[in-house]
Order: sequence, then structure tokens, then C-alpha cells
Amino acid sequence: MAGTDMSEGLSEGQSLCEGQSLPPGPQGPLRPVVVQDASDGRVLMVAYADAEALRRSRDSGQAWFWSRSRRQYWRKGDTSGNVLAVEELREDCDGDAILMRVRPAGPACHTGSRSCFAPWLWRRVAERAKERPPGSYVSGLLEQGPAACGRKVAEEAVEAALAAAGESDQRLIEEVADLWFHSYVLLAARGLDPDAVEAELRRRAR
Repeated sequence: MAGTDMSEGLSEGQSLCEGQSLPPGPQGPLRPVVVQDASDGRVLMVAYADAEALRRSRDSGQAWFWSRSRRQYWRKGDTSGNVLAVEELREDCDGDAILMRVRPAGPACHTGSRSCFAPWLWRRVAERAKERPPGSYVSGLLEQGPAACGRKVAEEAVEAALAAAGESDQRLIEEVADLWFHSYVLLAARGLDPDAVEAELRRRAR
């Protein structure tokens, strides 16, 4: 099924760094906070904090940040319930940035992905799985359940194999793209994250 539209309105993300200095927070300068899963080192997200947000994180044991758009402090997970239990806070050598090591209670990304730095395609699929917008191809396939998603993966795998055997490079690229896409949808249908697949591959590589 070459040519499946996987974007569904995907817009290009705006860079966090556009040559502009960060405005100060209410309690001193804002510093970027790199949030890392303490269990395996995966970077989950980047946010910003001033001295007060860091104090709240230390005192409560949960991650607090400063929202530059809303101009207010916010605790990660207030809406979703996916709080971040803080295990450690470290400054870099110049004191310009913070490393926050955490134990997450759920996905860190608003899309439903474990990490905001997951592959863009997975973030899009995870967002569709979370929101189920009407008319979405991903939503419609997910509504049919894991078995239907598995059949699509099998179909795309056969088409990729046929393209490899006797079709053009471009055709093979298209079919593998469809295979990857539907594999992500299958993982979403089972409530799994590609991180689990990567972990299994790392285990096999030892």
C-alpha cells in the first residue's frame, strides 16, 4: 500500500533556539532543564526552571518548571497524572543548565510518547492513539483492534519483500515506509512504545 499519508496535518516544529536569550523567571534567570529517566538514561523532555521551580522540585520530590508561554509555575503531571519523581538534580560545569534525573509515572510527552525526543512518526501515531480524532486513518485502524493492525503489517511486509525482489529502489523505499508506519500503529494498538523494541535489540546485541 505505497503512498499512505502519514502526516495528517503534521506541522514543522519551531526551534527552541533562535538566537534569542531566555527572559528571566520571577526568581532569577531561567535555565534549561534536561529531564532524564533514571532507570536507563533516556532523555524524556526539556523544560525551563528558575530558582523557585528548582526549590519546589527539591522540596516536593516532583518536577516543577516555569512555563514561558503561560508565565506561571507548573508541576509536570498536573493534568495528565504523569508526574516525574525527582531522584537527582545536577548543574553543568558552568551552572547554565540542569540535569534532572527522574522516575516517570507515565509518558513524558503530551503526545502520549514516552519521550519528547522519540521519532517524529511515533510521536504522531501516539498522539492519534491518545486523541482519536474523527477521520484519522490511524484512529480508524486502531478502532479495529490489534489483530487488524497485525494484518496490515503482514500485508505491508509482503509488499516490501516483493518490491525488494523485483521493483525499483523508490518502490522499495515506499513499501518499507508503509511497513514501518503500520508497525508503529500495531505497537500503539497494543499499548507499547518503540523503546521496548529498542531495548530488546540492545539486549540481543550484547
